[in-house]
Amino acid sequence: MHSASIPTEKSVSPSLIFILAAACGIIAANLYYAQPLIGSIGSTIGLSSGAAALIVTLTQVGYGIGLLFIVPLGDILENRKLILSSLLLTAVVLTIAAVIKSAILFLTASLVIGVGSVAAQILVPYAAHLSPEAVRGRNVGNVMSGLLLGIMLARPISSLVAEYMGWRAIYFISAALIFALALVLAKALPSRKPLTATAYPALLHSMLHLLKATPALRRRAIYHACVFGTFSLFWTTVPLVLTSPPFHFTQKEVALFALVGVMGAIVAPAAGRMADRGLVRPATGWALAIVIFSELLPLLVPSSSALAIPILVVSAILLDMGVSANMVLGQRVIFSLGAEFRSRLNGLYMAIFFLGGAIGSAAGGWAYATGGWEAALLIGIALPAIAMAYYATEFSKLRKGISLIEEHVD
Repeated sequence: MHSASIPTEKSVSPSLIFILAAACGIIAANLYYAQPLIGSIGSTIGLSSGAAALIVTLTQVGYGIGLLFIVPLGDILENRKLILSSLLLTAVVLTIAAVIKSAILFLTASLVIGVGSVAAQILVPYAAHLSPEAVRGRNVGNVMSGLLLGIMLARPISSLVAEYMGWRAIYFISAALIFALALVLAKALPSRKPLTATAYPALLHSMLHLLKATPALRRRAIYHACVFGTFSLFWTTVPLVLTSPPFHFTQKEVALFALVGVMGAIVAPAAGRMADRGLVRPATGWALAIVIFSELLPLLVPSSSALAIPILVVSAILLDMGVSANMVLGQRVIFSLGAEFRSRLNGLYMAIFFLGGAIGSAAGGWAYATGGWEAALLIGIALPAIAMAYYATEFSKLRKGISLIEEHVD
């Protein structure tokens, strides 16, 4: 039998946080497995190279639909059942995708995989609910580091699996992992029934009000939309750079390069601890500055230089560090705004910054095709620079507040 209430502070064990982190990584990886494989998948199921990009696009569209229409249910439905239902749906559809020969059916499956994968974004606010205020940032940071590792490892893992076992194998493997995960979570997760009694249409309607009435949500979503745009731009274009002259990387070497970038995710728990100590504002400035510097660095070294690859490695690690830190800082802020609408806030936050990621990915592909790697990097600098300019307004508001207090004292 499962408890009908949230565990007390003592019962939030490190092992449960680890399970949640691993779960988020395993689930989120489903969004990215197909990215390096679209050529192989397209040729097998009869999609042209241009149409094959729809596999990734529809998965992301499905994820966006889930963020806006499924994740908010975490504020009104029992969370464990909602998570398990999403996982079982995902496992079934992954199994179907592994055997499908029809292009239309595969694209439909890709959309549904995206929808089901939002279980990860039900788990993140769930982790915040389990955690007392004093360690909420640290616990959310640990869970998010698992999610980010899943995102970053998905591409190299699917490339390597496809190399030796064919692309269908990654869908079979993921289906088995998701099903096993559902069994583990059914046993490990305590029940959580939200106290909010809101009808679903009213719940969806309230999201627009929350967006309008929550400046902190808008600010953090804009910050992360900009840096996630740069993240998507970099990881969309850098494989094109590495496989072309003068580098001539194989797909296996590109996969190994992507693995190096994973090191950047280790800062997520540290960012959460800084947030718990009340250092969100300075930590945000550092995160944005690191992202800008990560894109500036490759511009300083020509591709023909012996330092070009080491610089790209450092750039990838710094980028992933800045993005990981900023994501956790943002979630720490929005999860402190109110437990009763935490899932809706998280759904809005994720939907907005994933839109930024989609824009960054499209802009990167266009810039690389028209102006080369340097043009892509310049856009990659411009996006977080916009966030940094917006971040500067935090201090102007702070100065105005201090001036008003001083005037009142005088």
